[in-house]
Amino acid sequence: MPDLGRILIGLGVVLVIFGLFVTFVGKLPGDIVIRRENFTFYFPIATSILLSIVLSLIFYLFSKFF
Repeated sequence: MPDLGRILIGLGVVLVIFGLFVTFVGKLPGDIVIRRENFTFYFPIATSILLSIVLSLIFYLFSKFF
């Protein structure tokens, strides 16, 4: 059970860091924004790819060490 606590703390730290990054940096180049009169479409493709890479790396490291 102590390993679960470490994993949850690690995921919490990663989420805080990602939240700060998104808050201060905003949109990445590669994020798609389409604005029309009464419509705005936002698809964060670059942010999604970056998040996927970071989470894959974190889960890989956790599986190796725990």
